[in-house]
Amino acid sequence: MGLVLKINEDLKSAMKNKDKDRLSVIRMLKSAIQLAKIDLGHELNDDEVVSVISKQIKMRKDSITEFSKAGRDDLVSQYQNEVEILNTYMPEALSLEEVNNIIDSVFNEVRPEGMRQMGIIMKEVSSKVKGRYDMSEISKMIKDRLNNL
Repeated sequence: MGLVLKINEDLKSAMKNKDKDRLSVIRMLKSAIQLAKIDLGHELNDDEVVSVISKQIKMRKDSITEFSKAGRDDLVSQYQNEVEILNTYMPEALSLEEVNNIIDSVFNEVRPEGMRQMGIIMKEVSSKVKGRYDMSEISKMIKDRLNNL
């Protein structure tokens, strides 16, 4: 079943079960998917939907950080709940070992000489990871390796 179909089925289920939190998050997600569909000018495939979901998760994680600084624990817990709901639509996360193996293989292909190849490496790694690991963590890992060359 495609990801958009699963989201639509979950929307119906949340309506029937009167699950207001889940319903709200799914509606926001559907709006974001619809906006991306309009921007791209075509129906989204599952990879593009995963990209939209990961952007939504990142936005909420950024908000959690800001609300934590402001002492708004009520909003922090609400956004954490939303992140948990959105994570149910994400592909299975990669382990740290799997990510390191992917980075190793890209380094072997590209053979970087310094920080100038950071963009090339990030592009290759992100195409292989696709929403299954936090890209900011991957960026830090790559920078560390490039600095230790």
